[in-house]
Amino acid sequence: MGLEGLGKILIGGAVVLLVAGVLMLLLSRFGLERLPGNLVFRRGNATVYLPVGLMILISIVGTILLNVFLRR
Repeated sequence: MGLEGLGKILIGGAVVLLVAGVLMLLLSRFGLERLPGNLVFRRGNATVYLPVGLMILISIVGTILLNVFLRR
């Protein structure tokens, strides 16, 4: 694989990250950042946020979309 192939992979990864970022911004506007199952731990100045409920929702939607579009 030459530099051209590596450049295409990097551009593809950047596009995927851009789409994921825009999707996260849109989901937060619809209130999906506070789903049941999301865990938030606060202690002093540290906050740990584990979006388990959102990960499950994204997994279900992704599975459905992949089955619809990639089924032959």
